[in-house]
Amino acid sequence: MASPDILALDFDGVVCDGLREYFQTAWRAYTDVFEPSAGAPPEGLAERFYPLRPVVETGWEMPLVLYGLMTGIADQEILERWSEIVPQLLEQGKVEPQALGQAVDSVRDRWIHTNIDDWLSYQRFYPGVVDRLQQAIADGVELVIISTKEGRFIQQLLIQGGIALPGDGPLGPEPGDRILGKEVKRPKYETLRLIKSSQAGQTIWFVEDRLKALQAVQRQPDLGDVGLFLADWGYNTAADRAMATQGISRLTLPQFCGSFANWPLKTE
Repeated sequence: MASPDILALDFDGVVCDGLREYFQTAWRAYTDVFEPSAGAPPEGLAERFYPLRPVVETGWEMPLVLYGLMTGIADQEILERWSEIVPQLLEQGKVEPQALGQAVDSVRDRWIHTNIDDWLSYQRFYPGVVDRLQQAIADGVELVIISTKEGRFIQQLLIQGGIALPGDGPLGPEPGDRILGKEVKRPKYETLRLIKSSQAGQTIWFVEDRLKALQAVQRQPDLGDVGLFLADWGYNTAADRAMATQGISRLTLPQFCGSFANWPLKTE
């Protein structure tokens, strides 16, 4: 199998590296909720936050990671025991996930509204990815973005990167039909199911940097023929990468940017 008919991609951690924006947003939300007089972040805090990004499954957890660090939780403990620590930190901080999520969204909305160019400048495409996606589009591969990021933000970043999604194709008449973001409010495996059901007989490959998301797809019997790839340059840990076995192929950035024929597709 030389190439997919449909290439479905997560966005953050696969196409775009948003770590710098994540930290800035997380810090501003942290100060809004926990420490309004904090001012600038302590030196070295960003460098501690970046390796911990893989523990974050939804945006509201980002300022909570900073709250944990600022209250003395060790970096390694967060990396290894985050799911256990979360309820403790929520209780300690007397805050609910919804309030943290609203703080994160408000920070982003204010930032984008007041200075969208500055917001865009804090994010970058991984080396070689833009050229690879442009080539895939030119070769007739149907490109789809499946993300928990807001679709409007993804659209803006793709435009900035010079990636023009086709305006006509089997998935819909508009480029936005190929960007399925946070607003669709459904699991990624359900989005893949809908794509598969509407495109019978088409080969689908899905590239994602979160192992749990790939494993969720794997648990769906009707999606057993979707090619699954873990992007090892994204927001995952060494333990995640070691567990990418039995039907999930670990993909490097050079492999991603090369020929589909050389992708290490596992079928079992």
